[in-house]
Order: sequence, then structure tokens, then C-alpha cells
Amino acid sequence: MVSERSLEVLRVIVQDYVASREPVGSKAIVERHGFNVSAATIRNDMALLEEEELIAAPHTSSGRVPTDKGYRVFVDRLADLRPLSPAQRTAIETFLGEAVDLDDVLARTVRLLSQFTSQVALAQYPSFGSARVRHVELVALGPSRLSTVLITDTGRIDQRLIEVTAPVDDAALADLRSRINAELGGVALGETGGRLARLAGTVPPDRADLMATIAGVLGEQVAANRQDRLVVAGAANLARTQRDFRGSIDPLLDALEEQVTMLRLLTEMELEVDEVRTSIGREHEATGLGETSVVATGYAATGGGVAHLGVLGPTRMDYGNNMAAVRAVARYLTRLLGED
Repeated sequence: MVSERSLEVLRVIVQDYVASREPVGSKAIVERHGFNVSAATIRNDMALLEEEELIAAPHTSSGRVPTDKGYRVFVDRLADLRPLSPAQRTAIETFLGEAVDLDDVLARTVRLLSQFTSQVALAQYPSFGSARVRHVELVALGPSRLSTVLITDTGRIDQRLIEVTAPVDDAALADLRSRINAELGGVALGETGGRLARLAGTVPPDRADLMATIAGVLGEQVAANRQDRLVVAGAANLARTQRDFRGSIDPLLDALEEQVTMLRLLTEMELEVDEVRTSIGREHEATGLGETSVVATGYAATGGGVAHLGVLGPTRMDYGNNMAAVRAVARYLTRLLGED
């Protein structure tokens, strides 16, 4: 049974090791933290923590470092979620409030979160499986060039260019725009394929080829928007913490690039809005990311869905600060998207 004082010893070992990356010894604990007991008593507490596999000796020195299990106890029982400073809160409201669309919001979100935490920041796009078409715009950019703009109820805007062989007049474009929006407005993305196919057979023959071309491009836009994907910022922070990893960080960079592993890990964490969770080291070793920790939560997207937001870094991270930052940014993101 770990005593309350032993838990306090664990707390300061985690905090000192995160701050210095140096193993923490009993003498340093007594000198820095004033437990009002002898170094021998602290050594007894450390021996108990080591028996419980909460700390370990990285080599033959007297210092100890937290284990994954020790970090878990720290996060669950000891972490102090310090509130963000007024300056940080103002930065969130100002920086995110200047975003012009969903892409910009999420890009700004991960940049800000990475700066707050010095970790890799991850934001999942809202799930487009339940998204619906809000509007489709067709814009003439020249005699034989068009732009198709797909806007969903989640705030996503996707634009593509189309080169056509024959000039397009304004009347034809207005007719097709009207037909497409009458058919697709409010329809779930997953149902647009069949509707586009039917629509292509209802237009006048002289507009059939153009309608088929537009339908094909819209189909590609829908497919792209239905894929789960992440926005990532701060990968350079991994290089600055490379000493915290036993081997190369290349596999971790590959996982961030490919995204499939990270999306699966976030999904397995079963994140809810306003509930911050952590996955530490060996808890997700099967993903190949066993030397990392993830601090994440859910945010409420337009349309009622829940998407994921968080940070990833070495297990030696400032959990209290990172949990507070993730929670604060996610709360503002929920409010911001709820206003759309």
C-alpha cells in the first residue's frame, strides 16, 4: 500500500524529471521540496514506489525516473490542471476568432495548441459520414473554365476547377446550379452519389455532357470530404525531444504522416466532449507508439458530431499543463463552431 507521503514523493519525482530530464534522488527531493523528513525516510518511500513499479532506476545512479505506471498514477491522482493565464485565453479567442472557414480554424487550432504545449498537436476534422450538403455553387471563371464549390453543414468548403471543351453560357450554368441544389440541398454526403446519377439523366441533351462532368467532380469532392483525417502541427517538437526516445523518431513521423494509426488510437480512447483523457506509453504499445503519450479530448462539431483534439509527445511531458491546454482550446473550438 502506497502512503500519502509516498504519493507526494512520486509527484515531485514526476515534476522534477519532466522539468530537468535528470533522474531524481532522495537528497534532491529533501533539499528542493521540504518534506521535513530525512533523506533516509525519502529513500524508504522511493523503495516502496519502486516495488510498486511506479519509478525505476535508469542506471546505477541513486536517482529514479517515473515508469509508465507511475505517470498513470500521477495523471489519475496527482496532476494539477493549472488554468490557462488570461494572456493565453485572450490568444485563443483572438487567434481562432480570426479564422475564415473550417480549414483555417483547425489549422490555427493545432498551431496554437502546439505552441502552448511544445508537443505535436492533432485535430480531427468533424466526421463527414453524417455531414449534409448545405449548398453547391458553380462559378464561371472563363469561357471554358468552371469552379465547383461544395459547402457542407459542418462548415467544410471544397473547391475544384473544371476545364470544359465547349463554352458555357450563364443560362446553362444557372439552370444546372438550380437543379443540383434542389436535388442535393440537405442531403447526407453518403446519399449524393445516387442522386447525382439520377440528376444527370434529367437535364436537356445539350447540357448532359456538362452535367456529367460536374457530377463526376462533385462525386470526387464528396469522397474526399467523407474521409477521416487529421490536421497536424509541431512535428519539429519531436526533434527537440529526441533524447526521450530510445531509437529513431522516424516511425513516429511516419505514423503522423499516414494518420491511420493516430486516428485509430484517438478512436480507441473513446473521447467525449469536455472530457480529457490520456493514453500513456505501453497502454497503446500495439500501435507502435509505445514511447509516447497522448492527451486528448472531444470537441462538438457543427451538426452534432464529436471530433478529436489533442497532443502527442514523449511520456516525459508536462501532463497538467497539456491537459489544461487541450481542454481550454477544445472548449473554445466547440463554442466557435456552435456559432456557425
